[in-house]
Amino acid sequence: MKITVIGAGAVGATAADNISRKELAEEVILLDIKEGVAEGKAQDIAQTAALLGFDTKIVGVTNDYEKTAGSTVAVITSGIPRKPGMTREELIGTNANIVKSVAENLLKYSPEVILLVVSNPMDTMTYLALKATGIAKNRVIGMGGALDSARFKYQISRHTSASPSDLNAIVIGGHGDTTMIPLIRQATWNSIPVTDFLSQEQQDQVIADTMVGGATLTKLIGTSAWYAPGAAIAAMTESIVRDQKKLFTASVLLNGEYGQEDINLGVPVIIGKGGAEKIVSLNLNEEEQTKFAASADAVRNMNNVLTESKII
Repeated sequence: MKITVIGAGAVGATAADNISRKELAEEVILLDIKEGVAEGKAQDIAQTAALLGFDTKIVGVTNDYEKTAGSTVAVITSGIPRKPGMTREELIGTNANIVKSVAENLLKYSPEVILLVVSNPMDTMTYLALKATGIAKNRVIGMGGALDSARFKYQISRHTSASPSDLNAIVIGGHGDTTMIPLIRQATWNSIPVTDFLSQEQQDQVIADTMVGGATLTKLIGTSAWYAPGAAIAAMTESIVRDQKKLFTASVLLNGEYGQEDINLGVPVIIGKGGAEKIVSLNLNEEEQTKFAASADAVRNMNNVLTESKII
């Protein structure tokens, strides 16, 4: 089995490292457009094998998609961060062209591959990858909700002292500071509602801190996070290749689910060897439904840039 990671930046390299350590495939391909970067990082990761005890073969290549042939899963982290003075349309346009090209090149050599999209704006880029390739919707998955949910559990654990692994808590909606919806009402600590342990003030703080989780890290370290995103990618990839049927929040195409049509948004999904195998319906209250509809409107506005720019 082969797994490919496109983009050897901090997120892509960390994902490749985690995937290699977990021995999720016999071979991991790390591809980047910049000469030598993927090769160097692949060698660095490979040199940890003797110390950490894994046997995964990891190969770095510069823009050679032929080496990705036969991949079961391909992770797309390519793209640029938003720069000072850059408009939303400019960011979407630049990253859209990158993601579209990457997806098409991957399908050329691995026609049955499952695409895991990480590039931002993530929901819009996942939608683009699906529309640009025309492959089945279960084979194009956006990662963001899994990361947001991990950050949600982290914030709950800070206020309750619970082990994050004892918590069940998810974030739905768009992968963005103003579009994500942490479902505090449905979060549990070993089946007990976490609201039993938190005051209303604490609940509000958990939600607020979760929603700015990415921005907080960017402010602290001067760039986007990579450890937790890399771990989220590896966890979702593992559920696919080992057919674990785990439940993640993932950005998938909605056609009637949650009252939305023709849009990628984060919802609970069972992930297995078929990719996004089943969307799970949640019993949302009126407030949560209203927030989800508003999140969909915001993401749809970003998607409109794709058609206005004639990218799809």
